[in-house]
Amino acid sequence: MNPWSARHRPGRCPGLTDGRPVGAAVVRRLECFGVSPERAASHQPRATPWATGGTDVILAFILLSLWMLLLPAARPARATDEVAIDEKLGATVPLDLQLNDETGQKVPLKVLIDKPTVLTLNYFRCAGICTPQLNDLTRTLNQIQLEPGKDFQVITVSFDPADTPEVAASKRTNYLRLMKRPFPPLAWRFLTGDAASTKRLTDAVGFHFKRQGDAFIHPAALIILSPQGKVTRYMYGITYLPFDLQMAVGEAASGLVRPTISKALDFCYSYDPAGRKYVINVTRIAGSVTLLAAAVFAAVVLFKGRRRTERASS
Repeated sequence: MNPWSARHRPGRCPGLTDGRPVGAAVVRRLECFGVSPERAASHQPRATPWATGGTDVILAFILLSLWMLLLPAARPARATDEVAIDEKLGATVPLDLQLNDETGQKVPLKVLIDKPTVLTLNYFRCAGICTPQLNDLTRTLNQIQLEPGKDFQVITVSFDPADTPEVAASKRTNYLRLMKRPFPPLAWRFLTGDAASTKRLTDAVGFHFKRQGDAFIHPAALIILSPQGKVTRYMYGITYLPFDLQMAVGEAASGLVRPTISKALDFCYSYDPAGRKYVINVTRIAGSVTLLAAAVFAAVVLFKGRRRTERASS
């Protein structure tokens, strides 16, 4: 006889627990449906996946999901013609490299880099992200509480071999005019060079670009260097917070190498070569949200399943 289909007899079960422990309530319930006391006492809850190792599987799924979501994926080495930035944290720029200053004189980097340096890589004819990047850098420099030329300096290098020292001098003059604070000309250098020289520098910091007709497709970032020329931080995008830049410069002064804080931006945004701008990566974000939702759902199911098992075994 199926005890669960047996007709319940009124009056036989005045109380399921009757002051007994909760575990005895299960036995009492079975007795109410006509099951003998001996059989009811020997009743054991049916084993569920949660009680037979399933919890380990669910827990492993949750951990794997969170690992995939939060741990930055290892980036394979990129082809040299791909537009990207491969971080070279801790690497040293070629200090023996000579570039042209605003007067056309050759100057080695080891002479220029003697303090924390904010390095930008641009080309002066750029009609895309270069101007917005340098404009916002100017705005940020106006707000940080550091003395230019003493606490830090800025070096902008053009990777376009067609750019001349005369154009570089004109660019520097224009940006110094935008400064609302004293800013010595030697605190922001605009340098040029031949293709081989500038590529040696861009390769050293992992800055990859490619030519497209008379223009270039390239990413945008500030690369922070220590006084010894060591890469200590990358700041992505074309807009910057004064606090972030000031902190990055302070860390560079001590030679501290820090991982990129704005990895979320690098994760959520990707560079659009056609539009020459950074655009939100909807597919990547949607996939991450879906993965996180699945992990939360699995956690809820796991919690409820374990509660049921605990109640049934008590």
